[in-house]
Amino acid sequence: MQQQNGTSRVLIGESYAGGGAEAAHVNTVLGDRDGPAGAAWMAALAMPRAGHIPFITVLRPGLPVKPLTLFVNKAPIAGGEHGNLTWGAAQAGVAGGVADAVADGIVSAGDADRMLLIAAVWVDPSASDAGLVYANNRAATRAALEAGASGAPSVADVLAARHAPANPFFTPAPAT
Repeated sequence: MQQQNGTSRVLIGESYAGGGAEAAHVNTVLGDRDGPAGAAWMAALAMPRAGHIPFITVLRPGLPVKPLTLFVNKAPIAGGEHGNLTWGAAQAGVAGGVADAVADGIVSAGDADRMLLIAAVWVDPSASDAGLVYANNRAATRAALEAGASGAPSVADVLAARHAPANPFFTPAPAT
């Protein structure tokens, strides 16, 4: 990641993968440790809020993914199974997706040690299939990092879709 005009660049990405309760919605913020992304990363880690406990994402205990990734749950933990899916399957999926993005050159391996990533992750409290939660979070994380790196979506795409916003939870009625 290169600086622009002497300021640190921040790449923001978003992706949704899968369907139903096991779908994944991931937002990413990637930037230099010494820039605004680094300040946000450290502040979030140091100041957890009730129901939202940021933690460092690991490929396995003692092996954090690079760039160091702060996992922030968007949904408050709603019981034991939801906690296990969030801290287990979703967290492992995010770690795998980050490693995939580095392996695929979306995130430069040469920059991975000096960058920090925040991943805001939705796990539906009614999810139950750990394998799907894992796979969808892995795919969504990689795709969000790719979107951030490419600057997607384009302004033209946003303007083209502005009259018919929709998402997996809402589709407006057709205009009459």
